Amino acid sequence: MRVGIARRRHRVSLETVSVSLPFGIGSMAWKVDPTERKAAWSLYVELVTRIAVQPLEVDQGLVREAMNSLYSLFGTTREVLKAAGPDVGASRDSVGGIAIAVLNNGLRPFLAKWHPLLQAWEARRPLGVSPKEHEQSWSEEPKLRSELEVLRGGLEDYAKALAKISGVEE
Repeated sequence: MRVGIARRRHRVSLETVSVSLPFGIGSMAWKVDPTERKAAWSLYVELVTRIAVQPLEVDQGLVREAMNSLYSLFGTTREVLKAAGPDVGASRDSVGGIAIAVLNNGLRPFLAKWHPLLQAWEARRPLGVSPKEHEQSWSEEPKLRSELEVLRGGLEDYAKALAKISGVEE
C-alpha cells in the first residue's frame, strides 16, 4: 500500500516544464501542478482529435469543416478552463494563459479574416452546385488553404507543448 501512495505522491509532484509556443507567444518554463497538467491533457485531446489540425489536402474535405472545428475550440477551451478553475491561471506562464494566448493570437485573427469571406462566398452558391464544388471554385480558396496550413503548423506546436505539460509528450 505504501508503494501506491509513494507512486501517487511522485505523480503529483511539481515538475519544471519548458515549452516553445507558436503565434509569437514565445518560450517559457515553470512548475506545472496537477491541475494544470490535467487541463493541458484535456486541451490536448480536444486539439489533436479535430479536423483542423490534420493536413487538409487540396482534393480532400471542406475548408468550412476545418473553420467550424477551429471556431469550436473557443467554447471547448472556455469549458476546460472554467472546469479546471483558477488554479490553471491566466498569467503568461500558465496553461490558462497559454490557451488564451493561442486563441487570441492564433485562432482569432485567422477566423476574423477568413470566416466572413468564406461565409459571403457560400451565400452565393447556385442551386445544383455542391458545397465542395462551390468552395473549390472560389478564387480565394487556395490562399485560405495555404494560410490554414500555416495555422495548422502553429496548432501542432501548441499540441506538442500541451503534450509536454501534461506529461504525455508526442
